[in-house]
Amino acid sequence: MVSTNKVWFRTDDAWDFLSSDVASTFQVQDVHEEARALRFITTASRIEAFATRHAAEFRPFTLYGSGDFHHLSALWTRQFHEPFTLLSFDNHPDWDIRPPRWSCGAWINRALENPRIRQVSIWGCGNFECNFPWRFLGNRSAAREGRLRIHPWAQEGKSYPFWLNPMTPETWKSQFADWVETQRGQKTYVTIDMDCLSSGEVVTNWENGRFTCDDLVWALNILREKTGIIGGDLCGAWSRPSYQTTFQRLAGWFDHPAIPLPSREDLLERHLHAFNQLWPALTGNL
Repeated sequence: MVSTNKVWFRTDDAWDFLSSDVASTFQVQDVHEEARALRFITTASRIEAFATRHAAEFRPFTLYGSGDFHHLSALWTRQFHEPFTLLSFDNHPDWDIRPPRWSCGAWINRALENPRIRQVSIWGCGNFECNFPWRFLGNRSAAREGRLRIHPWAQEGKSYPFWLNPMTPETWKSQFADWVETQRGQKTYVTIDMDCLSSGEVVTNWENGRFTCDDLVWALNILREKTGIIGGDLCGAWSRPSYQTTFQRLAGWFDHPAIPLPSREDLLERHLHAFNQLWPALTGNL
């Protein structure tokens, strides 16, 4: 039976390996062709045209493609009309204040423009953006004000300002549990970019983080126990890049790391394992 609260926006081939039985549980929107203009970086006019065209198809829980499309999460969250906290599991803070305004590396700032989002909390950043001097390119003002809380993995020899909240593999669960207590009784929207997972768990178009699927399932369970999850999305599986413009293609080539790909069988096995663990935990269908 097709669910009324879950949709799969097929932006690319990231999840095309899912069986027909699994696909039949979603409302499926095939947007492959128009999504080429949205991948990695895009314009406000293209984003708004996409939002207008597909707003009636938005659902609380969304499956979509590579992390190159993570900025679409700022659109998915527009469907809610009550105050909520946005919780992001991501290896990158996606808080870049440089243009373009609409990109997978800057979308947190677009989410912060949503007046219904009380706070954005990002967990699992392990890339260089939180280190000196690159953090000067991020939205430090929102972090200082507390509306944006970033929890990067502490890196040896690095110091962090008071408005960042570094964690270690030994401390992150207690830190997360403490943060959840501050959200008790509130509404939460959860977005997961699978590049927050280790390379042994998934293959992505970006650098991998340190979480395991078991880590995220634990976090989602404690979150669901103490807050109200109103929706969420899952992206980040590797897909073959396909762009509409030369500028996208060149910028994507410059900014993306070189990712060694395993065999097709290994890639699909890892992604299916991650999907089977994370999607039920996110949507509550355990």
